[in-house]
Amino acid sequence: MNRGWGGRSWLLIVFVFLYLPITCLLVFSFTGGEITTRLDGVSLRWYRALLDDDELKRALGLSLTLGALAATAAVIVGSAAAVVLARFGAYPGSRLFAGLSTAPMVLPEVVIGLSLVLLFTHPLLPWLGGRGVVAIWTAHTTLSAAYVAVLVQSRLLEMDRWLEEAALDLGCPPLKVFFVITVPVIAPALAAGWLLSFTLSMDDFVLAAMLSDPGSTTLPVLVFSRLHHGLKPEINALATVVVTVVSIAVIAAHRLMLSAQRRRMQAVAAARRQIG
Repeated sequence: MNRGWGGRSWLLIVFVFLYLPITCLLVFSFTGGEITTRLDGVSLRWYRALLDDDELKRALGLSLTLGALAATAAVIVGSAAAVVLARFGAYPGSRLFAGLSTAPMVLPEVVIGLSLVLLFTHPLLPWLGGRGVVAIWTAHTTLSAAYVAVLVQSRLLEMDRWLEEAALDLGCPPLKVFFVITVPVIAPALAAGWLLSFTLSMDDFVLAAMLSDPGSTTLPVLVFSRLHHGLKPEINALATVVVTVVSIAVIAAHRLMLSAQRRRMQAVAAARRQIG
């Protein structure tokens, strides 16, 4: 009993430590004053100011667009790497490929950013376009694909392959087996990888700061630049909107994944009963 209460108390302390600052940010977004850390009355003043801040809206729109594109590309690239890592046996260079697939997870972002800056600004590669949106998207995809590869690989290794083998025995082409059977089974890992990649892209500052140009300022870079001039509570209002939207999306995605997983388990159980 004491150990149970001790664990619950520790968990409560951790949650308070993590979420109390976010709660304060949400509360201070409704202040009527100019100070971001003090509640001077209750007002929607800074939400109205947020609607009139075109620069902030452009940065938010760019971050959302880059996040969605980078997450989608990372799921495609990372899933392909995961299939090779999980399903292909040992071959010349397999260990090197495994190391390269996960290297962006352990390399400092400064190193990744510097390498991409040298690539996109190289005089012999002018067709890459230099710094900008494409460079940031490439950097975010490179970073996120490593996380997706690990998530999808672990799900593929846990997957029971008898469904795929049964479909192949019945004459189903391998490509169709992958999209009809394998993809639905690993869908939770794909969704988790997409959400994680989107979060990493939205949150990234180092890569975006190194690869951005005046026309491609993301939200973290803009917030950091405004920090030197003093933040206004409209940043709190923007953070409140983002937290609310992300929370709703995560809850909805979680419910959908649980529902899909229950349906899959019921279908597998029914198939096993028929076979038995």
